[in-house]
Amino acid sequence: MSPAQQRRRRPWDRDLTVAVTGPTGTFGAGLVPLLQDDDRITRIIGMARRPFDPAARGWTKMEYRQGDVRDPDALREAFRGADVVVHLAFLITGNASRETTRAINVDGTLDVFRAAAASGARRFVYASSVAAYGFHSDNPEPIPEDWPTRPAHRLFYAQEKAELEHLLEQESAAAPDLALYLLRPPVVLGPNAIGAKDVLPGPLAPLGRRLLGRPRRLPVPIPLPVPEHPLQFVHEEDVGRALLLCVVGAGPPGAYNIAGDGVLTAADVAREFGAWPIPLPPAPGQLAARAISRLPFLPPVAQWIEAASHPAVMDTTRAREELGWRPRYSGLEALRDTLRDRSG
Repeated sequence: MSPAQQRRRRPWDRDLTVAVTGPTGTFGAGLVPLLQDDDRITRIIGMARRPFDPAARGWTKMEYRQGDVRDPDALREAFRGADVVVHLAFLITGNASRETTRAINVDGTLDVFRAAAASGARRFVYASSVAAYGFHSDNPEPIPEDWPTRPAHRLFYAQEKAELEHLLEQESAAAPDLALYLLRPPVVLGPNAIGAKDVLPGPLAPLGRRLLGRPRRLPVPIPLPVPEHPLQFVHEEDVGRALLLCVVGAGPPGAYNIAGDGVLTAADVAREFGAWPIPLPPAPGQLAARAISRLPFLPPVAQWIEAASHPAVMDTTRAREELGWRPRYSGLEALRDTLRDRSG
């Protein structure tokens, strides 16, 4: 290992500047408070398209920079003096066209990496996803980090995550002084889970979004047929701590799977909502999801059904052994914390 690589692996002591794109999203809610409380971090640069007041959130170390990840000049200006760049900005769903979504997610991510390299940053931390593995029938269970990331058949989000990991590895080879860290979480939950995204798989996802949009249990149990499809969740705070370890820890660069302890099923999720789950065998549901996902002219929101076509359960050993990461919440505890009534 070269001296430069050794320096990048060592935990740093003081006076670090960390730039974060998309700091107000779910991942930012887990990370930024930890950066705020860490004495090694003296300055945080928060870049987002929409204005916000960091002080109103208690983020007194943060300086807001308005900018777009598609603007290389704005990125280079924002990252000036940054030791670490954490890239969290990413479109998942919404009304944007596929062209706009790709420009932000793929081209924008590459712009962020190149601006980080040009600024002299030493680490680049990217929030990828379990979706980068794709939902293929030959995926092992659990999936280790050395299993190849492969595009999904139809789901654009998974396709872009897999493509970006390959593109970032190519960019990293041309920028050896910038260490690349990739985190692959499953569905991220917690009190700040924005939009209550896709807790239930496939066609049940709208139910999950509706219920989690206003966290509450059903007033009376209702029968709900659900497939015995395995699921992993991770709490936003645990994602934040994994990101922090990538920012300041001694773990080597590379990809890390993270997930809360325990594997749930859609029936477990429905039960937490207060429903009366009627478990269905997994194979017919997965076959149906695979068939539906390949229908022509499937709208983007319906493409999420491909996530139910094959389980994607990850092995998190490497994050525990090499990053020193331990989840504080199990997958079930993360779900319960998301559903907790905070009105009182």
